[in-house]
Amino acid sequence: MLTVAQWCAAAGWPVHPLAPGRKTPAGNCRACTEKGHSHLACPCLRDGRWCHGFHAATTDPDRIRKWWSARPAPGVGVACGAAGLIVIDIDAHEHSLPGRDRLLPGIPIHDHVDLAGLRNGFHTLAVLAALRGAPDPAEDEQTLRVRTPSGGLHVWYQAGAGRTWLCSSGSSTGRALAWQVDVRSTGGYIVAPGTTTTDGTYTPLGTCRTPAPLPDWLAQELTRTGHLDEPVPTTRAVPARRTPSRARQAVAAAGGGRDAATRALETVLAEVAACAAATEGTGFADKLNRAAYTAGGLVAAGHLTHTRAEEALLAVAEHARPGQHGRALPIIRSGLNAGARRPLFPGGRP
Repeated sequence: MLTVAQWCAAAGWPVHPLAPGRKTPAGNCRACTEKGHSHLACPCLRDGRWCHGFHAATTDPDRIRKWWSARPAPGVGVACGAAGLIVIDIDAHEHSLPGRDRLLPGIPIHDHVDLAGLRNGFHTLAVLAALRGAPDPAEDEQTLRVRTPSGGLHVWYQAGAGRTWLCSSGSSTGRALAWQVDVRSTGGYIVAPGTTTTDGTYTPLGTCRTPAPLPDWLAQELTRTGHLDEPVPTTRAVPARRTPSRARQAVAAAGGGRDAATRALETVLAEVAACAAATEGTGFADKLNRAAYTAGGLVAAGHLTHTRAEEALLAVAEHARPGQHGRALPIIRSGLNAGARRPLFPGGRP
């Protein structure tokens, strides 16, 4: 499992432990079972211990070695949003067919259509692909595909820059792509290939080990079914708004002053804050990611601390989208990690 975790981290995919032999996140502190306990206040994450599933995901080699030195070794989960991934989760469960309106959400299937032989997610996804005149993702040998112990399949794709995809359970409609076909992305995790549970091993198929870009037709279907976070706005532009005081205070505590670094951070934070003027169509996720990327570069250059940067970003995210910590934190951490690879020196090096 250590080798699996290191391989994922080398690909830029933040990982977190799964309970040994299971596909669910490993617990850590008893407080996590208490009502109202939030990952934002949990000392486990602050102290470098795993907790709260994908919220603890990391690519830090030292932390990974420490976590996966436990016996029995935990399994490996990948935080999809932070990794920039969208995974099509195809199930093959033996269940009775649901109503026709649930087979392909949003696509009517008339009574005269014969449904004989339609038994699982492989079939519904193949039908959807055929309707669109597109190749079946389950047969896509140009991207990473992972067979699950239950006989299902995970088809991995790159989410693509500038677009934030949601899990089926967190989409605006709360529905799947098709019957027995769910989506894993921002706000969720996927079991890493090579992970072994009591039911078996998640086994890669073919020779491809790299997620391909998400096909255009699938992107259109995911948008249609409500999995795209805040589609391109068609209404008037949102007026600019000042950075909220909590974020300004956090920036000041990080370094203070009115130097170029502070101005650069406040500029991108103000763009996020402006999203408070509307509940959708503002590009919130993209703006928050850009702000986090800028902050990561400033942290790498020594202009402010990582903790203060994250506090400022969380404050402005809470201002723009109250109560959506679980959505904002993976975006923030992913942006900070990406920005940390490119130190930012506004106005030139000192």
